[in-house]
Amino acid sequence: MVARALEDFLADYPASLVLEEGNAIFDMRSARYSIQQDRGRCTLHLWSEDRNMVRRITGTALRKDTLRLASMRFGQSKPQTLEFVSRPDRRTPTERDTTRRQYVARLERVLQRQFSDWKCDAFRSAMDLEKSFGPAYARGILSRGQDAWAVVGVNAEESQSTIDGILTVGILWLQHCRDHAGGKRLFRGLRVVLPRGAALTTLSRMGWLRPDAAQWELYELEEGTEALEECDLADTGNLATRLIHAVDQQRMTERFASAIEQAVSLVPETMRSHVELRPRSTTEMALLLHGLEFARIRHGASPNSFDRTTEITFGSGAQETPLEPDTEPMLRDFVQRLFERRHAAGSQKDPLYRMAPEAWLESSLRADIGPLTDGQSSLSQFDPEHVYPQVPAFQAGDRGMLDLLTVTRDGRLAVLELKANEDMHFALQGLDYWLRVRWHHTQTIDASSGLGALQQHGYFPTLRLSALPPRLYLVAPSLRIHPVTETVLRYLKPEVEWTVLGLNEKWREGVKVITRLRASSFGR
Repeated sequence: MVARALEDFLADYPASLVLEEGNAIFDMRSARYSIQQDRGRCTLHLWSEDRNMVRRITGTALRKDTLRLASMRFGQSKPQTLEFVSRPDRRTPTERDTTRRQYVARLERVLQRQFSDWKCDAFRSAMDLEKSFGPAYARGILSRGQDAWAVVGVNAEESQSTIDGILTVGILWLQHCRDHAGGKRLFRGLRVVLPRGAALTTLSRMGWLRPDAAQWELYELEEGTEALEECDLADTGNLATRLIHAVDQQRMTERFASAIEQAVSLVPETMRSHVELRPRSTTEMALLLHGLEFARIRHGASPNSFDRTTEITFGSGAQETPLEPDTEPMLRDFVQRLFERRHAAGSQKDPLYRMAPEAWLESSLRADIGPLTDGQSSLSQFDPEHVYPQVPAFQAGDRGMLDLLTVTRDGRLAVLELKANEDMHFALQGLDYWLRVRWHHTQTIDASSGLGALQQHGYFPTLRLSALPPRLYLVAPSLRIHPVTETVLRYLKPEVEWTVLGLNEKWREGVKVITRLRASSFGR
C-alpha cells in the first residue's frame, strides 16, 4: 500500500529529498503530501511554496535508504521514477571526501599566511568516533614554542546543521589537546573558522563561554579568495527573534467544537481520551496523539467570497489529506493504524512508535511536569499550571521551537530542552533556547507596566516573574545523554544556571528522574 510505505519511510527519514529522473524537486522538511485512492488508482499530490505536482502511483520498492515509486504523469503513458532518498546531501562519498581533503589543505595555507610566526601542526579531518570527531570538521594545532591554539574549521559545502555544530566539536578538540599536551604545550584557547556568512549561531553561543577557561576566537573564511576575517565576539547585536501572542486554548476549543467533534469521530471510541488538542494559531487547531500531530483544523476565508470556511485534514509528519466523503474510509484506516501502533507498550521496531520521540516526551511532561520536581530544592519545583509547549521564536529567518517553557516556585523562568535520543550538541542547543527566552524576558521590559515581552504576549499572565535570567534544564533518558554533554557544559559562563535531569529508559510508561546534575556541583 503506497500510503503506508510513504508513511513508514518518512517516519524514519523526515528530511528526505524527492527526486524525479535524478533531479531534486522537493525537500520533505518543508514540503507536504496527500494520497487519494479511488477505484484502484492511487494519486500522490506533493506541494511546497515553490511548486505543485500530482502523479499517479503504480508501484513501490524499498531499497536500503531509498523508496522508489513508479509514477505516471496524467495524459502520458510512459512511466517515470520518483525517489524518496534519506540523505539531503546528494554528494557521493568520494565527492565529500575530496572536498574535505581540499579544505584541510586550504585551511592550513590560509592560517599559515594569517599567522606567519606560528606553525600549523597535525591538521586532519579523519573520523574518530571514540572522541566524537566527525570527518566534516578539520582539526589541527597552531603552535609557537610552548604556546598553542586548538583550531577547528568546516567547509561551505556542509549542511547548515553541520556548520552550526562546530563549537561543540571545537570545545572537545580543545579539551583533547589539553589532556594530551603532556606538559609540552600550553593551549591558550580555540580558534574556529567558518564559511563567510555562516557564523551567526556560533557567534551567539561563543559569547557565553567562560573567558577564564580559554580564549575564544571566531573567523569567517571566503574560500574563493581565501580571505580570513575575525569576528567581534562582543558584537552579537540584537537577537532577531519575535514572539507570537499566547492563544486562549479554552476559547479556541469552543470555537472549533463542531469541527473537533467531526475529526475525533474517526478515532476509535475507547482511545478518544488520548487525543490532545493544541492551538497552532488563532485560526488553526492541531489534534495529537502522544505529541504526534495526526489531524489539523483550519478556519479561514472562502475563495472568492467573504464567507468563512473550515477545513479538516489528516496525516502524520508531512502527510496532509483533506477529510472528504471519498477520503474518509482511507483516513479512518490511517487513524485506526496510528492508535493501534503508537502507545506506551508499542514495538520499538514500528516507525509510528518511534516517530517524534521528543514530541512524545514533551506531551507527557506538559500533561504532568510533577515527576521533574525535586522536593528538596526550590530550584526545580515547577508550577504545573504554567507550562507552555514550543513557544515560537525566530532568529535569522530560522524558526526555533522551544520544547517547554515554565516557571519555578521562586518565580524564575525555566527553559526545558528535551532529547529522547543521544545528541552531542544537546548542551549548546539548550543554550540557544535559553538565550532567546533570556532576551525576551530581560531585554524588552515595558517601562510603564514593568512587564517583559513574554508577559506582554500573554504568557504567565497572573504571575510575578523574577527579573533574574531563566534557568536551563536539559532533560533526557539517562542512558541517552551523550558523554560529551558534561564537558561542554563546564565551559559555559556561570550566568547560565543549568541542570541535567536524567530520566528512566521506559519514560513512555511513566516519567521518573533517575539522576540530577547541577552546575553548582562543580563549584562555579
